[in-house]
Amino acid sequence: MPRIRPLATLFAIPLAVAAALGMATPPAQAASGGASTCRGQGVDPAAQIRHRTDTVIKAPLSTVWKLQTDVERWPAWQAPVLTMKRLDPGPLRKGSRFRWTTPAPATPTTPETTLSITSTVRQLQRGSCILWKGPAIGEGLRIDEGVHLWTFTQVRGGVRVHTEETWTGEQVEADVPTATEALGRGLEQWLRDLKATAEADQTDSR
Repeated sequence: MPRIRPLATLFAIPLAVAAALGMATPPAQAASGGASTCRGQGVDPAAQIRHRTDTVIKAPLSTVWKLQTDVERWPAWQAPVLTMKRLDPGPLRKGSRFRWTTPAPATPTTPETTLSITSTVRQLQRGSCILWKGPAIGEGLRIDEGVHLWTFTQVRGGVRVHTEETWTGEQVEADVPTATEALGRGLEQWLRDLKATAEADQTDSR
């Protein structure tokens, strides 16, 4: 499996909000073994490729929510997102779908290509969590399914954002260590971008 850094940003949708809606923010639910879930569902427990990470963002939940759920604006703060199109109107909710593209560079075993990702929200609890999944397909490169979970918890001074993701598919499973490394780099970068953008928004508003 080649290095596919841009792919690692594929599976990430958003959530956060309770503060903006005046709702309490319940803690992330836990499944057996301490795994995070959203309304009882989590990432693929059988997947060989997985990564989990979190960060604390020093910004209101409303700011994180706006950045993450306004998916049409992802290209403005995430360079790997080339295009984005909502496939249904209104706020993100269970069943919402959107299609976006991201580049994947050439590697010794795959050509340079642009991946098209169709994301479907499978579970969502406002102010607490969101789970989505979908394939990433390009010429000569495919991830059959990425499952991405985000949880958002208000803490002193900000919001703790936790994310977990799994990938499945014959091509990525051909080299699990390399695919896992790529996934991990991508999730860490996604959180850094989210944190930097949200905290910069707070500075600019002062």
